[in-house]
Amino acid sequence: MLRNVFCGQTQKRRMTMGYNLIRYGVKDESIAENRTLVAKVFEALDETKPLSVRYLVLELENGEFVHLVGYDKDSAALTGLDAFKAFSADHAERRSGPLARSAAKIVGNYRMLDNAVEAMPA
Repeated sequence: MLRNVFCGQTQKRRMTMGYNLIRYGVKDESIAENRTLVAKVFEALDETKPLSVRYLVLELENGEFVHLVGYDKDSAALTGLDAFKAFSADHAERRSGPLARSAAKIVGNYRMLDNAVEAMPA
């Protein structure tokens, strides 16, 4: 019975979250730096543990990075972190082209975004 109540709360939270998909290329010489800065954002999230944020970053083999950001109401729990501010500070100089951002809806999710521990070390 408790599991059903918990699942309902999780479903309700998903429905109130807004999601953005952000994609950008990174210059070859800046990939390691970008990866390190992203890792620091995750360290800060692990320390602060904001319940209002969900965050996933993928690195594609062509040097592109894809961020999926989920947040309740506003994204300040992520964007207000010092590590995120450091990541954002010279982001334009690390990119190989423009950043593409779009609102997204999760249509399906099979174990991909819950408790994934396959993070690549910085």
